Amino acid sequence: MVGGKRARDEPSSEKTDGKSAESSKRGRRGAGDRLIFECEICGKACSQSGHLAEHMRTHSGDRPYACTTCGQAFSQSSNLTVHMRTHTGDRPYACTTCGNAFSTSSNLTVHMRTHSGHRPYDCTTCGQAFSASGDLTVHMRTHTGDRPYVCTTCGQAFSTTSYLTVHMRTHTGDRPYVCTTCSQAFSTSSHLTEHMRIHFGDRPYVCTTCGSAFSQSGSLTTHMRTHSGDRPYVCTTCGNAFSTSGNLTVHMRTHSGDRSYACPTCGRAFSVTSNLKRHCAKMHAVDEE
Repeated sequence: MVGGKRARDEPSSEKTDGKSAESSKRGRRGAGDRLIFECEICGKACSQSGHLAEHMRTHSGDRPYACTTCGQAFSQSSNLTVHMRTHTGDRPYACTTCGNAFSTSSNLTVHMRTHSGHRPYDCTTCGQAFSASGDLTVHMRTHTGDRPYVCTTCGQAFSTTSYLTVHMRTHTGDRPYVCTTCSQAFSTSSHLTEHMRIHFGDRPYVCTTCGSAFSQSGSLTTHMRTHSGDRPYVCTTCGNAFSTSGNLTVHMRTHSGDRSYACPTCGRAFSVTSNLKRHCAKMHAVDEE
């Protein structure tokens, strides 16, 4: 043994047991007489015995830090701390440019590249660049067609675990992200973040053409079509095009004859709620909410 660590060219048949884990805690002196703690299994060097103890769990599979809310367990206390934010909605890392907040510092680092334009990860197939390595990994599946994450309920497959996790909530009805102001619940943290802007009056998405501001990026996207004239939602029956999917849905009722909104006073039915409200106010002097 050399400095409490088996020489690299000496074969070992030892298993990861309490004895080897304990002997790994005995450090050796490195450069500058600094104490170094090495893993006897893979040789990883740690500056503190506590860090080595956490590392050893990658070999043993031990997960001593359990979430008291959902039971999910972790090998490091820091991972549990980050996980708890999925329940509390806590986002302590805020962007000083736009105010968007994140649950981890790494997510904030990636977000900051949306302002700087820095995209260090390039696709070797098409040249498209990405600000996060994970985004590149997911993008590569658009070339390979790989969808490794499959829903065990309906068989639908997804390119990322996060897409599968969100999809599973369509089956379970789970809405783990709860607004602390009005108690409305959401299936994704991003939906909760957008909802909270209703309470705070935050409108971070600004139209560069007219200056109108919106609380949701989708609202800005829809608004921009008033400037561009873009109408991406096309009726397959008559060819009429619309700027929003909701307007197309309403239009389709002119073909289907669907009139789902009935007047409670006279029974006359309408295809949209606004027409029902107008009818009630004019004919019965009742403003239907």
